[in-house]
Amino acid sequence: MSKIKIHDKYFEPFIPFEKIETAISKVAENINNDLEGRTPIFLVILNGSFMFAGDLLKKINLPCEVSFVKLASYVGTKSTEKVRQLIGFDEDIVGRTIVIVEDIIDSGITMENVLGQLDSMGAADVRIATLLFKPEAFQKSYDIDYIGLDIPNDFIVGYGLDYDSQGRNLKDIYKITDNN
Repeated sequence: MSKIKIHDKYFEPFIPFEKIETAISKVAENINNDLEGRTPIFLVILNGSFMFAGDLLKKINLPCEVSFVKLASYVGTKSTEKVRQLIGFDEDIVGRTIVIVEDIIDSGITMENVLGQLDSMGAADVRIATLLFKPEAFQKSYDIDYIGLDIPNDFIVGYGLDYDSQGRNLKDIYKITDNN
């Protein structure tokens, strides 16, 4: 891992894949234990969660279903604090257990939007699994059931996370070193 440049910004190594993989194993083990005997629907929040979801679901040994929703709330390195739904969720979830799979929770605004939608659709039990959590940025009061890693409030890329559509394919996670 060495310093990289994406567009006009520089990023330095932050979390190596080995640490990510260990965190995912811990999340999967907790989900497997907590939801034993159930058949949850894993609701993957695109685009950022695709790598986390793929690696997480390989470690889930429960019968399950997988669905996807695509939301947008970022432009560049800043949250717009407005959530736009680009691809919707249309499964019948009345009485079902849902595990929302998210790459990162920072302010919590996007997740609050998803929780409201699932509640109005009749989900019986909704759990949240996130690879990364920024406690310093979190502005909401709901519980997050499964957290891979707590991180500081830095802008990061890699392992599914992007800066203006680039960097998602990086195996490791990098943090910004300058904001020019």
